[in-house]
Amino acid sequence: MKSKIIIVISLLCLLNGMGMVAQEGITGYTLKKGEVLDVLFLTQKQEKDSLFKDYVRVAFPIAIQMGYKNLTGRQIVKSTQGNIEPQNVVFAKWDNRNIRERFIQEIETHVPDFHQQRRNIWSIFNLTYYEMSKDVSFAMDKDKYYTITAYWKKDEDKFNAFVNTFDKVVKRFGGTHILELRDGISPFMYHYRPDYFVMTEWEDKKQFELFYQENLKMDTEGLLNVNQFVIE
Repeated sequence: MKSKIIIVISLLCLLNGMGMVAQEGITGYTLKKGEVLDVLFLTQKQEKDSLFKDYVRVAFPIAIQMGYKNLTGRQIVKSTQGNIEPQNVVFAKWDNRNIRERFIQEIETHVPDFHQQRRNIWSIFNLTYYEMSKDVSFAMDKDKYYTITAYWKKDEDKFNAFVNTFDKVVKRFGGTHILELRDGISPFMYHYRPDYFVMTEWEDKKQFELFYQENLKMDTEGLLNVNQFVIE
């Protein structure tokens, strides 16, 4: 089932994935200032392939017509920290925030059971979108190792100190943040709004695991919650 989701997402990327450039196993993604990046965490219910196909057939053409552009879909290999275990993470973009929010407001006029379809297909459908305050580019190499980490804050000062230490520890163990996001927005019914979202590139699994042991020892007093995933 996971592979089917990725195949569909890959086809959509080929159809409308402007902003994606691939070269020698490295795929780059670009977003301009003012564009909006969707980050979706998904888990599809079992035996729902036919519903998913109908959803793609009916809903996706409308989304694409309104400016939706798939960037990439990645399988989540495992959850290393946190309380959810999604199967996939999907990145997509819109031309601007007005268009992104108009889609949410108007989609039910085209597909009256749009949100119910999603509930029928996915047991996890968490969405955050981010308006780009500047031009942003990131790339993923098929030979590297990638993790996503999301933190929620409990105490402002302690949280900021934690994130600062987290960034230093990542660098100490050879990791590189390729995408850092803050100030996200979650639509009603799809709430997932971390205060700090970061995708990190590692040379290999061993490098991440050395970091991970140190990460677990960090003082989490300023944190409300965490999710961390390995993706491929």
